[in-house]
Amino acid sequence: MFGLPFRSCRANCASALGQVRHASSKRWQARQQKDQFTKEAAVQGLKSRAAFKLLQIDEKYRIFKGGQTVVDLGYAPGSWSQVAANRTQPHGRVLGVDLIPAQPPKGVSTIQGNFLSPEIQTYIRDFLRSPERGRPRQPDLGEPSPSILESNPDESAVEGKDGQVKILERTVDVVLSDMSAPWHQTSGFWKRSLSAPYRMMNTSGIVFKDHAGSMDLCNAALRFSTDVLKTGGHFVCKFYQGSEDKELEMQLKALFKKVHRLKPESSRSESKEAFFVGLQRKP
Repeated sequence: MFGLPFRSCRANCASALGQVRHASSKRWQARQQKDQFTKEAAVQGLKSRAAFKLLQIDEKYRIFKGGQTVVDLGYAPGSWSQVAANRTQPHGRVLGVDLIPAQPPKGVSTIQGNFLSPEIQTYIRDFLRSPERGRPRQPDLGEPSPSILESNPDESAVEGKDGQVKILERTVDVVLSDMSAPWHQTSGFWKRSLSAPYRMMNTSGIVFKDHAGSMDLCNAALRFSTDVLKTGGHFVCKFYQGSEDKELEMQLKALFKKVHRLKPESSRSESKEAFFVGLQRKP
């Protein structure tokens, strides 16, 4: 006898949720139309306004140069990869990784898959192992270009879980991470689920939830960087500010000579996002 009222309540709740989403979408569209960086991105042919965040970081810290290998984690819709490809010309290579399918910018190679999956990370390393894979083809001039000579990887020996010593090749000059975290609601409690696909640009509006999820992804990106980033390489990671970011900053300081945190001018003032920039990986 409770079926009809329950169905009616469920329908009403769904309708109310739909109205809230519609109103939120309207506000987002209105904000986008007024935003100077959104307008400028369209004028310059950039994938999104997020490109200006990386442009401003690069203007301040000079992380890019010609011929580098760059990995962009959470690359969709492609604005950071677009900047990296332009700034690493000539001979640079950029690899974007994202679960979301997206049309890559010109000169960018992509892998569609969940970065948090060990299989995908192995595939990324296999792609990067060949120093010329993903680079624009150059005419045969009889000698390799200086950029290719500079791509020789660092090597380090590590002991695996099986006790075997393995050689890790460090082939990457810059790791970028603009990922945002996945969440699942279970029994009324929000829980992190790093086995689930991450999503780009999806935030809940719940400050602690967004902060904790971003810390997990920053740490995953940092562990990956520890394996693949060359001596002298750089790391840029978006995070949502909160109680755990000091611990992440200390980990970065152990790996890099200089560590900066900043909020670029193009980052909206109401957003809790900020960026860590790790410069010059230590030998």
